[in-house]
Amino acid sequence: MLTTRFVTGSPNWVDLGTRDIEAAASFYNALFGWDFQSAGPESGGYGFFQLEGKTAAAGMQTTAEQGPPSWNVYFQSPDADATAKAVEQAGGNVLMPPDDVMDRGRLAIFSDNAGVAFGIWQPATLKGLDVTGAPGSLRWVELYTPDIAAAAAFYNSVLDLETSAVPFPGGTYTCVNPGGTKEEDMFGGLVPLADDPVEEAAGAYWLPYFEVTDPDAVVAKAEELGGTIRMPATSMQGVGRLAKLADPDGARFAIIKSEAQQS
Repeated sequence: MLTTRFVTGSPNWVDLGTRDIEAAASFYNALFGWDFQSAGPESGGYGFFQLEGKTAAAGMQTTAEQGPPSWNVYFQSPDADATAKAVEQAGGNVLMPPDDVMDRGRLAIFSDNAGVAFGIWQPATLKGLDVTGAPGSLRWVELYTPDIAAAAAFYNSVLDLETSAVPFPGGTYTCVNPGGTKEEDMFGGLVPLADDPVEEAAGAYWLPYFEVTDPDAVVAKAEELGGTIRMPATSMQGVGRLAKLADPDGARFAIIKSEAQQS
């Protein structure tokens, strides 16, 4: 499961790029109870989504030139520069070279061998998210990709991620965990793009899942506030109840009430 005991290859940060950060802050406050806190005048408008005083995510206002509104997933690296070289050797691209973020850490953004963007955070004084797994925080990440085997090989080469096949209704699901850890440390999955018509039409990407206590209520609130229901709340045996949404600016995300959270 995803925890804040971050190790190499684990998701340690997630942020939102949006055309209207104030509107986004209002939307996610209504859904998850987040309060937006600016990182200061030197941050270029970047800020933190706080859940009871703990950072659950981050976000900033972006322009059309920076790409469409989206949620971005970052993985821990002990050496962002070495990871950048590994990305290029594995057939990916460096979209933003490694750079220091004040004294907080070192950041880089890449695309994998299928063109999917992802980030790297090499922590210094800022280790990563303060809370994961709890209601209102990141629970799971999922890569929709045209080629599972190629994606598994890429992320193994770049981040030392390992995959395992888990029985799933109708077949198997490819889970991901940091190298050298146990399968119960898995934090996400790889999904064939062609298996999901909704995702296939939208294109390959990393999808973050946020834990909630009442998926149906969150879906209703999202729709009321101008969000899009990409997949209605659905129960899956052994997983929980989940839904796929997009905020009013079009950034895609998912929610889940994990089976372990249910009473």
